[in-house]
Amino acid sequence: MQSSYFRKNIEKMVGYVPGEQPQDGEYIKLNTNENPYPPSPKVLTALKEAVNEKLRLYPDPSATAVKEKVAEILGTRPERVMVGNGSDELLTIIIRCFVGKGDKVVYPYPTYLLYKILSDIQDGTVCTVDFHEDYSLPEEIVDKGGSIIFLCNPNSPSGTMTSVDEVSNIAAKTESVIVVDEAYVDFANDNCLRLVDEHPNLIILRTLSKSYSLAGMRLGFAIAQEGLISGMMKVKDSYNIDRLSIAAAVAALGDQETFRENVAKIRGTRERLMDALKKLGFSVYRSQTNFVMIKCANNFAAKDIYERLKEQKILIRYIEEPGLEDCLRITVGTEGEIDALLEKMGQIKHSS
Repeated sequence: MQSSYFRKNIEKMVGYVPGEQPQDGEYIKLNTNENPYPPSPKVLTALKEAVNEKLRLYPDPSATAVKEKVAEILGTRPERVMVGNGSDELLTIIIRCFVGKGDKVVYPYPTYLLYKILSDIQDGTVCTVDFHEDYSLPEEIVDKGGSIIFLCNPNSPSGTMTSVDEVSNIAAKTESVIVVDEAYVDFANDNCLRLVDEHPNLIILRTLSKSYSLAGMRLGFAIAQEGLISGMMKVKDSYNIDRLSIAAAVAALGDQETFRENVAKIRGTRERLMDALKKLGFSVYRSQTNFVMIKCANNFAAKDIYERLKEQKILIRYIEEPGLEDCLRITVGTEGEIDALLEKMGQIKHSS
């Protein structure tokens, strides 16, 4: 019998399972935190213009135009920006840079599931510290001696946020690399970008998937002091960002009016969704993201609600992970999509 060709840690690990992406039928998709509104019209124009004979040429390996636009919009320097094929690629690069066999990777739990997967691939040692019940950050996270501390902030799946001052205190107390994953921060009231000047061990991650409606283009960026960025550049693939993604990103970032309008609509719908879910009897975590996590109780079984909504062509996220069995995560959709969701959830409640 043929023995496995894989490294032992790969053989025994479980891969990441993305949210459902149905290929047939009409679903209301509230399960993968996609933006319900289209990207800027300028993006579509830029993509059409970029589809030309230059596609035969390799793209700019550093995605310089994106770095310069990010620096302009966020008030930093291009030398402090690194562009990735989605923030997930940047997470992979970071893990490859700082984690070897047995090195500790520390993060609060529950949070983004990919941190564990990437740590397992590197044969690192995962060290989790449970969030408090209200999803406030446990102080002992700085005492674990990790090569990396991951902080998804605002956190997924809870939608809750750790204060900027608290993140700063953690970065000051440890020699670990602190990765603040701000995938959802454009929907929040604050962010940690200003801490980069103060802490040489801090990396901020952002993405255009959520607030800029570009999940299909796969583009994210990291911001850190020059020493970290230049070291991480050694590890990235040669041409990791294609010409179309570069064109789309520059156009999206250049249309701040559409960006702000879409974010404002989502934030408004989020507040209405949270209020309505509370009235239906769910415990609702205070979200700073484009999704809401609820806790079910009494006659409300989370998996049952998920399955009954799916039968009605409405997808939300049920995450079968320890500590989340009674929770559901709901993406903020359009007003009409949320109306349909709330109507069905009300029917489920009254039939229980």
